[in-house]
Amino acid sequence: MKTIAITAGGDSSEFEISVKSAEEVGKILSARYKVYVIIIKGTSWYWEDLKGRYHNIDKNDFSLTHDENRIKFDGVFIAIHGTPGENGLLQGYFDMMGIPYTSCGAFCSALTFNKQACKLFLKEYGITMAKAVLIRKTNKIYIADIINQIGLPCFVKPNDSGSSFGVTKVKKKEELLPAIDIALKESDQVLIEAFMNGREIACGVVKTKNKTIVLPLVEIISKNEFFDYEAKYIPGNSEEVTPAEMPPELTKEIQRISLFIYELLGCNGIVRVDFIVIGETPWFIEINTIPGMTKESLVPKEAAAAGITLEELYSMAVENMFE
Repeated sequence: MKTIAITAGGDSSEFEISVKSAEEVGKILSARYKVYVIIIKGTSWYWEDLKGRYHNIDKNDFSLTHDENRIKFDGVFIAIHGTPGENGLLQGYFDMMGIPYTSCGAFCSALTFNKQACKLFLKEYGITMAKAVLIRKTNKIYIADIINQIGLPCFVKPNDSGSSFGVTKVKKKEELLPAIDIALKESDQVLIEAFMNGREIACGVVKTKNKTIVLPLVEIISKNEFFDYEAKYIPGNSEEVTPAEMPPELTKEIQRISLFIYELLGCNGIVRVDFIVIGETPWFIEINTIPGMTKESLVPKEAAAAGITLEELYSMAVENMFE
């Protein structure tokens, strides 16, 4: 039986979500593998045993010692949203250690985590997306210029962070600067994006060396202004329609674009591509290379709609490491 580490936590506001994802993945994978949930927070990397004792990870070879037994891992299921699990830092470490992992590689993770860099990369390939402006922490902010370029309403979000925290829908001129300040608490770069009035659609893609699965679409109908943290994780604040009720031709087109983006970026494992659909046109929003894996998360719901159990989904990602 192979020994798998599930890395969880991280150094962003999505710490708790990541831990919850990892615990749920761990319960499911424990039927097939020896599983250890490894918490990573800054320089503190540890596993907590059933007695509540912490066992530190030896970062020289990513191993731990338990009851005088040295445990080394055959592979790693990365479940950290945000830094260092989604931006390539952890992937680079595992590359140096020669330990396989489930997510995209270091470069792909770094590129996709930076929303503006990812959009500029994909723009070269004709992917339709909203107009956006990037602001760095050190830049002077000219409100009038931003509004002239982007218009109102608009979305203000951290550029290189997750999409659950620090995001604001701005409707009035005087709301823009406070929204930028909120986003700067999550990142040193802020992306200001034109508002698109359409349907929010997500598409999961799972690709291994042996098979490619483009999952059914899910439509997110948020009861809040947009699909924020509360809408994502507090039951009753959003409705996720799976599969999304769309014409078959449009469904196939969104799935085609999702796979195209996946392959353009050189992704690996399980990802989720997000769109706003206006009329018959899907507009790319972002790609999540470490999507949420809790019961409330979108990809597990898409997998269920496709008749794929979570054990099959997660095991597919794990086995892909060893093929």
